[in-house]
Amino acid sequence: MAVNEHEGAPDASTMSGITPVVLVTGSSRGLGRGIALELASKGYSVAVHYSSNQAAAEKTLVHCRNNAVSEGQRFAAFHCDIGNSAQRATLVEEVFDHFGRLDALVNNAGMGPRVRADILEASEEPFEELVRTNLQGPYFLTQAVAKRWLAEKAPTPLYHGRTIVFITSISADTASIGRGEYCVSKAGLSMAVKLWASRLAGEGILVYELRPGIMETDMTSGVKAKYDALIAQGIVPQGRWGYPEDVGRAVRSLLAGDFAYSTGSVIDIDGGFHISRL
Repeated sequence: MAVNEHEGAPDASTMSGITPVVLVTGSSRGLGRGIALELASKGYSVAVHYSSNQAAAEKTLVHCRNNAVSEGQRFAAFHCDIGNSAQRATLVEEVFDHFGRLDALVNNAGMGPRVRADILEASEEPFEELVRTNLQGPYFLTQAVAKRWLAEKAPTPLYHGRTIVFITSISADTASIGRGEYCVSKAGLSMAVKLWASRLAGEGILVYELRPGIMETDMTSGVKAKYDALIAQGIVPQGRWGYPEDVGRAVRSLLAGDFAYSTGSVIDIDGGFHISRL
């Protein structure tokens, strides 16, 4: 259910004077919050999604309102367990009902393993929970949103067409034997991008993958010393952590149409981590 909002006159920078609406899953904190704040600062309305921490979601709303550049922007928060089919359906209905439209979806919500375990010792229950949240949830949320778009065929103020962005991870192709379930979920999500990009291209819907590297968020706070040392040793060519705003700027660029002829692309946000080096 929506818990808060900010509204007013439309942003003149968008086509038809209509403010585009973006649903950013997992935007109460971390990378999702960084994405939401960047979009707010560029004139987008944002549907903030959270799974458990309503207070954090409301804090994101406050920051979005403070970043807003147009009275036409609106912000509201919605609760949903992204791994739950019924709650996903409710989320889609509530977002469309509240804003009257949806122009872009950013699949960012996800979780890390509750306990890191060698793959020889890992059990099935944590695997199932993580894959349900990180892969099954966004896969079928995309299906629900895309079916709604195709059924309604309403115009969008995004001149290049509606857009779906999946936030994956360097773990999509970098093995980490202490969190195999996370790697498998992100590898699967990377394939989901290819599948949805292929299926929706002919419908005028663009789909992209952003692949963040070592990002400074609360998810990595418990292993900060480990990654500080790796970064100091040169694992990241640019020599620093990535930040939520790095991902936010990339999402904003995609929604602005800067890569309008590149559906299905993988864009690395990792400081050069992906470069094969001797």
